[in-house]
Amino acid sequence: MAKPRELRRRIRSVQNTRKITRTMELVATSKLKRAQDRVIAARPYAGALAEVIGDLYTPDLAERFPLLRQPGAVRRVALILITSNRGLCGAFNANLIREARRRLEQLEQQGVQVDLHLVGKKGATYFKFMRRPVASQRTDIGDRPTAAHAAELVTPLVSQFEAGTVDAVDLVFARFVSAVATPPAVAHVLPIAPPPAVGRQTADYILRPSADAIVERLLPLYVRNQVYRALVETAAAEHGARRTAMKNATDSAGDMLDVLHRTFNRARQAQITQELAEIVGGAEALKG
Repeated sequence: MAKPRELRRRIRSVQNTRKITRTMELVATSKLKRAQDRVIAARPYAGALAEVIGDLYTPDLAERFPLLRQPGAVRRVALILITSNRGLCGAFNANLIREARRRLEQLEQQGVQVDLHLVGKKGATYFKFMRRPVASQRTDIGDRPTAAHAAELVTPLVSQFEAGTVDAVDLVFARFVSAVATPPAVAHVLPIAPPPAVGRQTADYILRPSADAIVERLLPLYVRNQVYRALVETAAAEHGARRTAMKNATDSAGDMLDVLHRTFNRARQAQITQELAEIVGGAEALKG
């Protein structure tokens, strides 16, 4: 059994660790609320854009607009992976990287060349360690992405898609379902596949100046919004995962402290018993 002095040091160490994890849990909870508000604000706008494009979509428009055109054969794909810049969020980044690797292997088995675009330090560090060539990487976005960040990421890829050098753009991100459910997901950004109008009433639009002019403005906006939504959902998912991880660490530290306190009490009791026995033995020896 460990000595009481050693147990005291371990107890103080675990108490200090619990204070840190508890503080990080509170910080993550505060940031999660703001990030969740951004996700909630982005979803209706994305849904409205998709609905309008679905209502305006016709096979004739698909032939005239490159972003709607489905390539005959997919030879090259741009894959965007969004991870966080920081750790201490459980398996959050590992799950995203695993999903990106699964998508990479799937595409390469089909004979497709993949250009990897990384957002976040964790993904960049992993693929640098794996010596995987990357087309681009960004580590300056952080956990408060903006629409300008999304435009900077996707505008070059839109140009490549329109020029025909890239046949598709895929996106790996964390879907924010709740604070404890943040599964990795793959979204197909380009070419744009409008949602089917089956099951809902199609709106009767009066189009000014024309459907072509409206679609021409909406399509790039829709693509940027898809990327922006993925960024804000991943940021919210990161805070949710970190809060869960820090809560689990705090609870584990509390359980460890209970065990250490019981062990310390037993060690202290044994020490006192031994001291009493030595005192009694010494007194008896003096009597003799």
